[in-house]
Amino acid sequence: MKLHLKIWRQPGKDHPGHFATYDLDGLNPDMSFLEMLDVLNDRLTREGKEPVAFEHDCREGICGSCAMAINGEPHGPNEGATTCQVYLRSFKDGQTLTVEPWRARAFPVLKDLVTDRSAFDRIIQAGGFVSVNTGQAPDANAMPIGKETAEQAFDAAHCIGCGACVAACRNGSAMLFVAAKVSHLGLLPQGQPERKQRVLRMVEAMDAAGFGNCSNQYACEAVCPKEISADWIARMNRDYALSVAQKL
Repeated sequence: MKLHLKIWRQPGKDHPGHFATYDLDGLNPDMSFLEMLDVLNDRLTREGKEPVAFEHDCREGICGSCAMAINGEPHGPNEGATTCQVYLRSFKDGQTLTVEPWRARAFPVLKDLVTDRSAFDRIIQAGGFVSVNTGQAPDANAMPIGKETAEQAFDAAHCIGCGACVAACRNGSAMLFVAAKVSHLGLLPQGQPERKQRVLRMVEAMDAAGFGNCSNQYACEAVCPKEISADWIARMNRDYALSVAQKL
């Protein structure tokens, strides 16, 4: 299998970037996309050239660090999958693939395909936690939670914070990410004491980081590798409005 690659190369965040072209032949269709990048980097290293910088960790669709867009689609063409879960059989032999980092003001490019997503960390630090002492796991599990509530909380907790929602949104909005984190904790009894302050602080941190507002086009939901529903945004907005009203 042969692929033509146009990959964004940028030596640093204060330097201009450009697309570099590479041709790879003899690829196995069962390779993952990241394995293909490994093959390219092995070749570049042998040639004495700078390898392509990209992030990865688990390669199992859990960590969310393999954040890149393939032909304009965050994480690539497969639904409900991260980049590391995309295999070369998803593309045609001889196809040209354009690979670039997330494009968002709040996610500045650090190098090549690596972006600074620490804005998500600041949002979590603002309120994505509970301070109540739940003890060890058996103690926490001793608190009965209704099946429907538990399933809803798990659905929201599936968010891995990859940032695909931001990359897909025309306004660079992080509302799907924030809504999932707010709702996950807001549904559980352990998260109730800080529920009002949590949504206010996390939305404030989101705005301060430079993310845009929701465009209501559901692009975030369409590209989310964990298929987080945009319905969580409506829930967060209700919580936010009630918290603001009570604060006033």
